Amino acid sequence: MYQEIFNAFENVKNLGGKTWEHAVAIDFFQSSPIQDCSIHCFHYQQMFECFFQHILETKSQFGAYSKSHKLNKLLEEVISTTAFKTNKSKYRGDLIAITVCAEEYRYNFDIDCQGYFDSVAICDDLIKELVEFEKTVNVGEATMPLS
Repeated sequence: MYQEIFNAFENVKNLGGKTWEHAVAIDFFQSSPIQDCSIHCFHYQQMFECFFQHILETKSQFGAYSKSHKLNKLLEEVISTTAFKTNKSKYRGDLIAITVCAEEYRYNFDIDCQGYFDSVAICDDLIKELVEFEKTVNVGEATMPLS
């Protein structure tokens, strides 16, 4: 599913390409017998982080992004420096939950898989919004969709 969403970035040598690589990993883990959802969470957080950074690099007035790994902070950055608009309160808590789960993965703590996947279901809507926004022309013309 995620590989298909980010197919436009297949083997691209930038942050968009890294987004696609993490999407491929997620799709693999979803179809594998691996029971540990924390590996899914790690790649989901990385996919999101790379995609936020790609958007900030290509769509923001500054062409740069912060070093934050916190998805809610990166969303704030995208909203404040690009033409992207969304109801950030809809996603804030779930982005924080995914960031925390990914941090716990790094320390081998067990995570609440059901809670994590509930957050993913909500954040998948944000991915769709961001993908549509990413298809728009660069800075200054962000309201015109690409043909």
